[in-house]
Amino acid sequence: MKQDVRILLLGEPKVGKTSLIMSLVGEEFPERVPPRAEEITIPADVTPEKVPTHIVDYSEKEQSDEVLRDEIIKANVVCVVYDVTNEDTIDKIKTKWIPLVNGDAEKGNKVPIILVGNKSDLRSGSSMETILPIMNQFSEIETCVECSAKNLKNISELFYYAQKAVLHPTAPLYDPEDKQLKPACVRALSRIFFISDQDNDRILSDAELNSFQKSCFGNPLAPQALEDVKTVVWKNTSDGVQDNGLTLNGFLFLNTLFIQRGRHETTWTILRKFGYDDNLELTDDYLYPELRVPVGCSTEINQFGHQFLQRLFDKYDEDKDSALSPAELKNLFCVCPYMPWGADVFLTVPTTEQGYLSNEGYHCQWMLSAYLDVHRCLEHLGYLGYPILTEQESQTAAITVTREKEVDLERRQTQRSAFLCKVIGPRGTGKTAFLQSFVGRSVLSKGNPSSAFSPFVINRVQISNQEKYLILNEVDVETEFLKASDAACDVACLMYDASDPHSFDYCASIYKQHYMDSNIPCVLVASKVDLPEAKQFHGMTPAEFCYKHRLPPPLPFSSLSLDSGSRSIYTRLAWAAMYPHLNGSDMSNTSFWLRVALGSAVVAVLGFAIYRAVARLK
Repeated sequence: MKQDVRILLLGEPKVGKTSLIMSLVGEEFPERVPPRAEEITIPADVTPEKVPTHIVDYSEKEQSDEVLRDEIIKANVVCVVYDVTNEDTIDKIKTKWIPLVNGDAEKGNKVPIILVGNKSDLRSGSSMETILPIMNQFSEIETCVECSAKNLKNISELFYYAQKAVLHPTAPLYDPEDKQLKPACVRALSRIFFISDQDNDRILSDAELNSFQKSCFGNPLAPQALEDVKTVVWKNTSDGVQDNGLTLNGFLFLNTLFIQRGRHETTWTILRKFGYDDNLELTDDYLYPELRVPVGCSTEINQFGHQFLQRLFDKYDEDKDSALSPAELKNLFCVCPYMPWGADVFLTVPTTEQGYLSNEGYHCQWMLSAYLDVHRCLEHLGYLGYPILTEQESQTAAITVTREKEVDLERRQTQRSAFLCKVIGPRGTGKTAFLQSFVGRSVLSKGNPSSAFSPFVINRVQISNQEKYLILNEVDVETEFLKASDAACDVACLMYDASDPHSFDYCASIYKQHYMDSNIPCVLVASKVDLPEAKQFHGMTPAEFCYKHRLPPPLPFSSLSLDSGSRSIYTRLAWAAMYPHLNGSDMSNTSFWLRVALGSAVVAVLGFAIYRAVARLK
């Protein structure tokens, strides 16, 4: 909504423009009227809409055409004043003044006009019969007010309507020539309807209507008023009311009726409550509320966010199978101008056997979104109506900004729920298979090239009876060494191919360059242990390297055999991220990893031997 209103009064000489301004300010008819009134400003606290209002007079004798054009450009609304007793001043409305104001303006960009019939005290009848054809001819005319500067009749109303034409404009909402809502208005109101339809039955029930009414206007409707609204819609539409509730068409008709009856402010109140500006675009303040994230902190969906998202999941899970099909997911995001999640979401999180988005996977994806790009996450929550449905000031209420990581290290504990693990290793090591197995998929069964998969996956892990989220990020190795930004994470998983003699050398180099002197814990993983083991061309064996640098022994992994030993690797990664202060001490201790594995039985060195012994017997 505009922060102030500028009203320009135009019209033929002697129609009473200056008298109207002076009567408004002085609350009495002036004995002496100057040729032109100076610009006046009415403070916000004395205007109905609480917005400062500037009123500008025009005098043909005192001002040039250039000054007039400049004032028209600056004006938010123009009041064309005519003398109700003078037909010539009425004719000049359509032949001179409206063409002067909006002659070159395109449809939709015209300055709103208020017709003002002054000197009504000198005429017994109304001039409206003459004015109506002009109003029908020019769609930019908002209304016509007959008044009298002499006896102060309708003076305040005149300026109220002028202010209203600016703050609650008709042009963005309604096409008076077609007598219907404009497409942008239909889109905005449709989004509002779908957000307010909390059970997704495509009907606003009495409870939903009252919730909507209270959200927008502060109070619910009385039962009889509610019935009266539905009766009006029922009488005027064929499909506006169904099962005693309001359909989308009924909701649109109701707002059309408000506008046609001059109650634009009702529709604008609704639109602005749901975040729209004067151009029917969602405002930046609504979509991108300020959220400060200091260096070393991360962002997560908190319990309030998860509660809202669960209600949304339940709303759109139409077949109640605890999963969202692609069609159901598309419906969930129907209030967004674009699809926030691409097809890769089904390769990023856990899915059902049918490939649908599971409830767990749904919450995982939101957590990933909040972690990687919290401002985009806030935008999506805004589209979904989080502030309105939860009665919060903004969607930042759904986000927790975690404590700085340095503080966690000092206190040796963390309240974080999500941890980032960078999976680093030479190409061909099996990093993609490692990521996909974390979310329960086999790369081989999908038959997709590794480039078709997302570089991120996320899943839940249980740590000491606490549910945490572990994000795995496969680092694309373009050069021999990583950039420093690529190395930053909560835990590093250095993966090498046990069957490739050159593979481990890369991991050792990465560790020395980026992690040896850092507080980031590292876990080494030997992949492809189902193949014959090759001696690594490095100065020492992987086990010796780990012992020297106080790292836990390499953990065996094979994408062909996702047994409990392989799966425990992900738990160990989450443990290392959650307890980074143990890096280089207890983490290298066998008993520590036995506790971490929660009975999975085998530490890494023994794991190699046992796995290979079993493989030879097969």
